[in-house]
Amino acid sequence: MATDTPSIRRTASLPSANAFYIAAWRWHFYAGVFVVPFLLVLAITGLIMLYFNSIETRFGERHLVDPVGDPLPVTDQALSATALFPDGSLKQYIAPPLSDRAGLFSIDVGEKNMVVAVDPYTGETLGSVEKDSTWFYFASDIHGTLLIGDLGDRLMEIAAGLGIILLVTGLYLWWPRDDTGFASALVPDLSRRGRGLWKELHVKTGAWISVVLLFFLISGLAWTGIWGGQFVQAWSTFPAEKWEAIPLSDDTHATMNHGALHEVPWGLEQTRMPMSTLIAASGDQVAPSSFSLNEVVVLARDIGFDEQFRVNVPSDPTGVYTISADSMDGDTTDPTGDRTVHVDQYSGAIIAEVGFADYGVAAKSMAVGIALHQGDMGLWNTILNTIFCLSIVFICVSGVVMWWKRRPSGALRLAPPPLPVDLPLWKGAVFIGLLLSLAFPLVGLTLLAAMALDLLVLSRITAFRRAFS
Repeated sequence: MATDTPSIRRTASLPSANAFYIAAWRWHFYAGVFVVPFLLVLAITGLIMLYFNSIETRFGERHLVDPVGDPLPVTDQALSATALFPDGSLKQYIAPPLSDRAGLFSIDVGEKNMVVAVDPYTGETLGSVEKDSTWFYFASDIHGTLLIGDLGDRLMEIAAGLGIILLVTGLYLWWPRDDTGFASALVPDLSRRGRGLWKELHVKTGAWISVVLLFFLISGLAWTGIWGGQFVQAWSTFPAEKWEAIPLSDDTHATMNHGALHEVPWGLEQTRMPMSTLIAASGDQVAPSSFSLNEVVVLARDIGFDEQFRVNVPSDPTGVYTISADSMDGDTTDPTGDRTVHVDQYSGAIIAEVGFADYGVAAKSMAVGIALHQGDMGLWNTILNTIFCLSIVFICVSGVVMWWKRRPSGALRLAPPPLPVDLPLWKGAVFIGLLLSLAFPLVGLTLLAAMALDLLVLSRITAFRRAFS
């Protein structure tokens, strides 16, 4: 959301309002320099994920079957799937959403997680794929960590936070002035030419998607490792203590995530898992009577799970079966129907349950927000998210085009808007930076460092001042 204001080398004589406008433009420019590459990556990988979330599947092609007769017991289907990988261990069963779709089985094979499609009616294996090798999971890994783990997560957190700065300064620059109404401020003037036309399209597109962009940035920040994992999520996680008199494991629900993608609802990731027990109510030890996967699936349907749902199998003697269905995983299109049920692996008793109604305010917001963010709420959601991602790509490209047209002729200098000499409200800006450091630690520290660099280095040292002028 840049402007046509010409580059001014000395701005000491500017009125305070104009000086602040130039300063906002300068911060908008610097934020864009850092954020634009990340926004492009997020928009492009988001489009890839939307396609495989709506057109194909997260595991690649759709496996269609001929629904003749009754489905085989899920235990028999699982035997067919695990026969492909004799040294593997079954981790999860995903029930087919429709009668003409294959069932899916997740199997750990060494360091890999394989997904096997099985015809429910014949038991025939229809194909297998390594989960993290699919386009959806590859795009998701780039989307979240840039394929470089925690460092990528931290860079994405900084980019999302600076994206909010970019958004706020852009709206300030766009805000109607001189009796210009909001109606005209939202409609681009297509009669303009050159950089002026690029500016019209850039500014007006940014204004239209600003609220949605803010929502995407905040919901994305909630997944990050510092602000999300250690602040917001930690204080908004469902407390396992609500499950009275249930033994709890040291493992959290996050252990049920497989590979790059978060598969456990945001509000449960840090909640401790319950444990199965061999001790009867009387305190006497009883002989284990293992509850089969097929019995768990029957139980799931009896208690209201329908169409697509998931069953995570116990990973050790104290583990539980976990039945779940949520919109974040594409099981449903209604996030308010999120439901997770834990079942004792020996007795088949339901020992713990949590649904959308049990979430806190932040967890409820994230359940709905993530579903919207991923385009999981139906075709309308996919279409709107596609338009949004394409708009982000256009805004990034148009911003670069405007810079290219504004830069000094024949120069490849960064050429930011100038720093006003007598910047009004600079103490307020520093105070805002300190508040951001408390609310968004990585973002605030980055902002304060950038302010110090701008004031103490770029504007004072001749070589830097020439390169950045």
